[in-house]
Amino acid sequence: MITVKQMRQLERQAQKHGLFAKDLMENAGRKVYEIVKEKYDLDNKRAVIFCGSGNNGGDGFVAARYFSEEAPVVILFFGHEENFTEETKENYEKIKGKVTIIPIENKEDLQKFHFQPDHELILIDALLGTGFQGEVREPIITAIDHFNSLEGIKVAIDIPSGVNADTGEYEKKCEADLVITMHDLKTGMEEYRDKTTIADIGLIKNEND
Repeated sequence: MITVKQMRQLERQAQKHGLFAKDLMENAGRKVYEIVKEKYDLDNKRAVIFCGSGNNGGDGFVAARYFSEEAPVVILFFGHEENFTEETKENYEKIKGKVTIIPIENKEDLQKFHFQPDHELILIDALLGTGFQGEVREPIITAIDHFNSLEGIKVAIDIPSGVNADTGEYEKKCEADLVITMHDLKTGMEEYRDKTTIADIGLIKNEND
């Protein structure tokens, strides 16, 4: 298992080997798609990706690009573009215009659309990543409640949103059937060990690997 601080150190170390944040994001999003496709048949499925504006949301935008080649995709965007990191913005621009993106700021926005019962839903939590600490705030509270209320296959990217990756503590969290975490289990993820798949995104373990 690994702490968030140790994970960040590995990410910085990766840059020395030419593996930058945008590469890690691309690898993470692609792995989410590949693992979900391997575990669940994508025929007659619709991917609904709940994205925040941080790097976890960026992973979701990348995954959306891959899913869109095989299934209908809807992104529910709970955030603001001005909060994007450079790599998250780049992946948002890549997917914009290719799939339906619905900005959500409150419960009223969620009430404006309904999914037709013509596809089984694959619900992907890309709201809050391992950097989350503290209290969940709006509009993420609304996002988590809506995610949990829907029926479908539920997948969390890296960690269920709302969970502290170091301690496992949470007040409100996304409920997931599958957690796809990057590189290694985080120290706060013992509760999710049995439902977690570890994705190799190209990080090395130490300078000598």
